[in-house]
Amino acid sequence: MDTKYLEIIKAPVITEKSGAAVQNNGTYTFKVDVRANKTEIKAAVEKLFKVKVKSVRTINVKPKKKRVGRYTGLTNRTKKAIVTLVDGQSIDL
Repeated sequence: MDTKYLEIIKAPVITEKSGAAVQNNGTYTFKVDVRANKTEIKAAVEKLFKVKVKSVRTINVKPKKKRVGRYTGLTNRTKKAIVTLVDGQSIDL
């Protein structure tokens, strides 16, 4: 495997909502590098999981304010990619 692709795709998002999207629409959600664009994400998913990608949608998640005692700060910003596969293909997570 190419390490470049492993740096782009960080982890799958496993929630009830993303699980329902897999069953209903065949769409998978991944946490990705904030600097990655749609074509890089598409290439990484196709190489790592050996599937054919139909479309990629991205979401920039803004940082949230958090407090610990008297100290305030922000969480890290992240990016999520919603990947739709060609009909008949699936990824085993």
